[in-house]
Amino acid sequence: MIYKDPVYGKIKISEPVVLEIIKSQDFQRLKGVDQTGYLPLYFKLHSLSSRRKLQPFEKLTRFEHSLGVFILLKKFNAPFGEQIAGLIHDVSHTAFSHAIDYVVSDGSGKTHCYQDKIFNGFIKKSEIPSIFKKYDLDLDYILNKDNFPLLEKELPDLCADRIDYSFRNAIHFKVLKKREVDYFLNNLLAENNLWLFKDYKSARKYAELFLRLNTIHYAGFPTAVMFQTVADLLKYALEKKYLKKEDLFTTDREVISKIKQKLQSDKNLRMFFNRLNGTAKFENNPRNYDINVFCKSRMVDPFCKYNSAIRRVSEIDKNFGKIIKKELKPKEYFLKFKND
Repeated sequence: MIYKDPVYGKIKISEPVVLEIIKSQDFQRLKGVDQTGYLPLYFKLHSLSSRRKLQPFEKLTRFEHSLGVFILLKKFNAPFGEQIAGLIHDVSHTAFSHAIDYVVSDGSGKTHCYQDKIFNGFIKKSEIPSIFKKYDLDLDYILNKDNFPLLEKELPDLCADRIDYSFRNAIHFKVLKKREVDYFLNNLLAENNLWLFKDYKSARKYAELFLRLNTIHYAGFPTAVMFQTVADLLKYALEKKYLKKEDLFTTDREVISKIKQKLQSDKNLRMFFNRLNGTAKFENNPRNYDINVFCKSRMVDPFCKYNSAIRRVSEIDKNFGKIIKKELKPKEYFLKFKND
């Protein structure tokens, strides 16, 4: 299989177990799960907030990102088990990705943790265990994320998941060009189960890139509005039994299709759906708001080689360290819809 990736270019994937996982129904479903939440609304909201037209792109899905994490780990010679863990790490995402954290009672807008909570149980009920058994892979070993320090780390550390989605987002959102991403990849190292940069200059540039992505895209007010808008629609549809919880484990398109069938008969549903299409005006108003919305904030403090030692960016620049500490706190907004 030759796969053309916007971050890594053309990649040959030939491992039988990897190909079988990719072809599985559970993995193919990720082609219909938007990584940002709900892309059409995301475009509209961020176009308004940035005062410029965001150019449409073909895809930014959990499928693309999951393959990207696998490719990144393979590129940097991670153990094969870790590559497989990277490939499947997002299989349990629901439709609309982290918007689910604003829908279910055990989700959290501050941490975006629901997918991680259900991951092991979801995988065990999927096709993946039978594929692992066929190729003599230890399911319990691969489901234990403690075994794979290059794949997953707590913020503000770098990990393959974080590195891939930052590069992928930067290209798709036109923050960086491919050659600029190549600069970071060429200065990135994976040594002793640790991601680090070859020098302080590249590490600092990457930390600044991540700060920009977080401020505008990951934790900005328009993103919080998108999450809450999607969540309001889904919660209402679930309450009215237009949707079942299992519908959330299909694709974005399938969920919207079911909701559309009920639009003519339910005025409130139409209101929520119109918000999804970006027709509502809104503001962040602490004095008069409909709902208090939190949004997970993501910031990294990369390691790098510096004066014959390994140091974090924050250890070299104390002032930037203060920015990192501040940015790691979830963002809080006071959402008011104005023209329903």
